[in-house]
Amino acid sequence: MSRPTTKAALLAVSQTDYEILMKLILKLESPEQDFSFVITDKMTQAHWLRDKKLRDVLIHLHEWHLLVLNWVKSNQAGQAQPFFPKPYNWRTYGELNQIFVEKHQATSLEKAEELLASSHKELLSLVTTFSNEALFTKQHFSWTGTTTLGSYFVSSLASHYDWAIKKIKKQIKADKNSIQ
Repeated sequence: MSRPTTKAALLAVSQTDYEILMKLILKLESPEQDFSFVITDKMTQAHWLRDKKLRDVLIHLHEWHLLVLNWVKSNQAGQAQPFFPKPYNWRTYGELNQIFVEKHQATSLEKAEELLASSHKELLSLVTTFSNEALFTKQHFSWTGTTTLGSYFVSSLASHYDWAIKKIKKQIKADKNSIQ
C-alpha cells in the first residue's frame, strides 16, 4: 500500500494494519516463545537479531508510539524537545531500540499487548486533532524540521505495523514448516 498522504488515509491504514497485526498474532503457534525462523545473510537489519520474541516486537511498537506522543505533546506545550531523548539521534536510535528491549524483559506478553493497544489508541486520537495541512505540509511546525508531522505518525503507525506484520508472518511460516 502507498504511504498515506491524508489524515483519513493515515487513520484508516493505521487501524487496518493494527487489526491485521492482532489477527496474525492469534495464528502464532507459541506466541510467548522465542522466534524460530532462520535468520539469513540477507537479513542485515538489527531488528532481526534484536527482537527475539513477539513481546519485543510489540514493545518496540509501543515505545515508538510513546516517542511520538511525548515529542508532539511537549512541543505543543511550548517545551522544545527533539524527537529522540538525549543522547540519541537518527544515527544512534538503534541503541535506543536495544534499550527498549532490555527495559521490558520482565514485561509479560499480555502486558505488552495492553500497552500497545493503549498507545495505539492514544496516537490515533492525537492524529485526529490535526488538520490535513498541519499533518502533511512540510515545516508546518518549526519543531518537525524539514519534514511533515504526518511522516512521524506514518512511520510509527502504518509503516511500523507493516514491519511487525512481516516479522510475524515469517514466524507463522516457520511454525507451519516445523509441523511438517
